[in-house]
Amino acid sequence: MSIVSARAARPSHWTAARVSVVWRNFDLQLMVYAALLLAFGLAMAYSNTATAGLGVFDGGSVFLRALMWTALAIAVALLATVFDYHWLKTFAWPLYLVQLGLLVVTLAIGGGVGGTSRWVSIFGLQFQFSELAKVLMIVVLANYLGSRMGRLGSMWSIAGAGVLAGPPFLLVLLQPDLGTALVFGAILVTTLFMSGASLRWLGVFGAAAIAALPFVWTYVLADYQKARLTSFLDPLADIQGSGYQLYQAQIAVGSGGWFGKGLTNGAQNALGLLPVQDSDFVFAILAEEVGYIGALVVLLLFVALLWRILAAGWRSKDPFGTIFATGVAAMLLFQLFVNVGMVIGIMPITGIPLPFISHGGASLISIALALGILQSINIRQGRAQW
Repeated sequence: MSIVSARAARPSHWTAARVSVVWRNFDLQLMVYAALLLAFGLAMAYSNTATAGLGVFDGGSVFLRALMWTALAIAVALLATVFDYHWLKTFAWPLYLVQLGLLVVTLAIGGGVGGTSRWVSIFGLQFQFSELAKVLMIVVLANYLGSRMGRLGSMWSIAGAGVLAGPPFLLVLLQPDLGTALVFGAILVTTLFMSGASLRWLGVFGAAAIAALPFVWTYVLADYQKARLTSFLDPLADIQGSGYQLYQAQIAVGSGGWFGKGLTNGAQNALGLLPVQDSDFVFAILAEEVGYIGALVVLLLFVALLWRILAAGWRSKDPFGTIFATGVAAMLLFQLFVNVGMVIGIMPITGIPLPFISHGGASLISIALALGILQSINIRQGRAQW
């Protein structure tokens, strides 16, 4: 029996009268760990702003934009917390259509670097709807799998989850954004596994996916994507081309030492030698400026945050809450592992941001929404345990 099905039989005793104790049941640890990670992200935004020769409140300042997105993220998290998450099950299918609509709009009118279509500009702000789509996908899968507990040994139930995740995955892949598309895959596989889906059928579908890789490599991926995926094996082979980012990132990480060079004092940051150093490769700048010890603190904060997320799922009295927490944990863990892995050279370069640390409003807002929903789950189950 899966963890989710074991919890499904627990009766819910949520009543409107418990609204008065909402803050007493608030999981403070969850938000403290998130806030500390966000503080590291703001520190990196400040460092990138200072080394660019801008004041923190100048127009175009990365730090100023980060502060604005942080304020909006806090508001989103609070609103999601007071919203009764049970309504998400009612509106799961309309939300799925909204998700597909946002991704179609992005393909139709979106912009990006090098002819990609990854974000939509609204009133001068760039919105990457694929980030929000990840959280909506978790909602849809939690509703679908939660309503089929005990029937996930069926091939058709598992295939149904794949059919739901397939269109968003393909729409993001067409942008093209391979990294974010892979996050959808990680969410799907993890939620299926933790829901107690048949391991035999999961193995069959997994083998089919592996068999399709040669086709994807030949006919789907562009040449630059292939070069980025293989450059980590030997970055020195094309040090001025596909291996340049990884080579500079490893210099930054190695030069930081145990305690780092200090905020704004990193050479790779100050000289602008590392492309996208405020987003995809921000961990390299972090390691250079706060050292191995600071980087370890960040990783431990992620571990603590994932623990509280899974604890929220364990306390949930219905399968939806447990599966949603599992999906959020999978989303954050996959992004953490791939982002840090590509910076230190053990994973292919796929352009996945580091949660909380990478500069990007859409990523932060989507994470805030997910954590707010988790708090909504928390306060409707019982008092959070330290």
